[in-house]
Amino acid sequence: MKIAIAQLNPTIGDLPGNAQKILLLAQQAAAQGARLLLTPELSLCGYPPRDLLVNPGFLEAMDVALQQLARDLPPQLAVLVGIAEENSKAHSNGGKTLFNSIALLRQGSVQRFFHKRLLPTYDVFDENRYFEPGLQANYFTLDNINIGVTVCEDLWNDEEFWGRRTYAINPIAELAVLGVDLTVNLSASPYRVGKAGFREAMLTHSAVRFQQPIIYANQVGGNDDLIFDGSSFALNRQGEVVFRLPAFKTDLQIVEFDEAQQDLRHGFVTPRYKSEDEEIWHALVLGLQDYTRKCGFSKVVLGLSGGIDSSLVAAIATAALGKENVFGVLLPSPHSSDHSITDALALAENLGIKTQILPIGELMRGYDDTLAELFAGTEFGLAEENIQSRIRGNLLMAISNKFGHLLLSTGNKSEMAVGYCTLYGDMNGGLAVIADVPKTRVYSLCHWLNSQGNLPLTYLQNRWKGEIIPQNVLTKAPSAELKPGQVDQDSLPSYDILDDILLRLINNYQSAAQIAAAGYDPVLVDRIIQMVARAEFKRRQAPPGLKITDRAFGNGWRMPIASNWVAVKNSYQSKNIPTPTLVSLDVHNAHPKIQ
Repeated sequence: MKIAIAQLNPTIGDLPGNAQKILLLAQQAAAQGARLLLTPELSLCGYPPRDLLVNPGFLEAMDVALQQLARDLPPQLAVLVGIAEENSKAHSNGGKTLFNSIALLRQGSVQRFFHKRLLPTYDVFDENRYFEPGLQANYFTLDNINIGVTVCEDLWNDEEFWGRRTYAINPIAELAVLGVDLTVNLSASPYRVGKAGFREAMLTHSAVRFQQPIIYANQVGGNDDLIFDGSSFALNRQGEVVFRLPAFKTDLQIVEFDEAQQDLRHGFVTPRYKSEDEEIWHALVLGLQDYTRKCGFSKVVLGLSGGIDSSLVAAIATAALGKENVFGVLLPSPHSSDHSITDALALAENLGIKTQILPIGELMRGYDDTLAELFAGTEFGLAEENIQSRIRGNLLMAISNKFGHLLLSTGNKSEMAVGYCTLYGDMNGGLAVIADVPKTRVYSLCHWLNSQGNLPLTYLQNRWKGEIIPQNVLTKAPSAELKPGQVDQDSLPSYDILDDILLRLINNYQSAAQIAAAGYDPVLVDRIIQMVARAEFKRRQAPPGLKITDRAFGNGWRMPIASNWVAVKNSYQSKNIPTPTLVSLDVHNAHPKIQ
């Protein structure tokens, strides 16, 4: 039996458009002799629909679209479509009003529904807010083949693989007891670095343990801050990857189930990316491309400082949208070095993007004159430095408003973590492209980019030739250039040290004592932890940032702003380690920058 995997890129809420995508792929699958088409979790409405699910009109329209799709599909093809289905017993038993469901469409009608059983509530997931969990194992029979149906999280609870259970049940184990011939999983699993390989390892364990072939069909595309990599694949009973679709691209491929062998046949296996940098690059390009398109923009604008962050964002934008749709604005101040201009122009020439130079010296003097009486008797400091960034932010927003361009924020994760950014200045924008990319990874990505020689510029296969990021951008000391001779390391440790401390703190949940035990100065650890905590009010006002790690400053980060928990002091006391002297930090004590 031929089974088609549709790696779809739905737009959230676009019910007619998503239904049309499913229909077109169904027609192609039927023409290739497929008997079953798999589509991702909530494929009809797009994932995650969030509070659209509390709108009765949206739910009614989804049902209408589903019924019409069932009538339009080729009659010889069975199709599994992800939808939100009403829970008819919710009012009587007090459950949630919806199920996260898979509808089986066949021969012109909706024949059955299968409900997702495990509902995640960690990180970016909040499914208990909307859905009631399914209570029974899901399977159906097609051409005498018993096919088990699971939805995303249903696969993520193998106690042998994890060493523990997060949920009370394991749907894969229950399907194995029922003796299904094949398990399919319809998923909308967001991307993070290395996750595709991790999924394959996890499902390989399940396939071998239960002697079940598994087909995994995942959503692709960017929806708000989340990126979905696709990377759909199939495993035979021996746990071998017999089929793999490309990452970060829509696709339709056919995998065959051999009835005699009761197993999946070997097919085309797309190679994995050669490095994490290559993987992250394609993720960010797709995330920016889809965010721009799905929000109704065609062009973007960003500030170019000649620094490495804005250089990387400009390169990503050019790859995602094409050089004709990227506008770089240079905003030099009297404190800007000559190379901030020459490096930015060299980058723009390499990319072929349009630029404009708007000096801000006169505007700075205007602010100085206006504030002269009020600021009399005070020393030049952060307030004056921040004005530079806010002037730039104002000008970039004016360009965005005037021409309808999406303004891209260029701050990286290291800066966002410790507050090395300015509200209403370099934090202005509709999307923070590299907000989940640490500074050391920014350098790594730029070196990788320069090593490629010829690189696909867009999905239309335009190409760069030669060096992309100017060498001086890669070698000069990073600086906000808000006063003469300023460099980032005036107020921050070197980025390799800072990023490792932040990784341990944010991603690995280590305490101050644990980080210090890894060899770091306790006073420095204390200072960094305080900076992270006190910058929370800034992050709460930041534009959405594309998520590429398992701990981003987005929907999955839920820290209080007004809090009196002194994490450093309590951590050291719990370990009976002398507490280092607490460093007094003003909440604004992180030099802003636009780069």
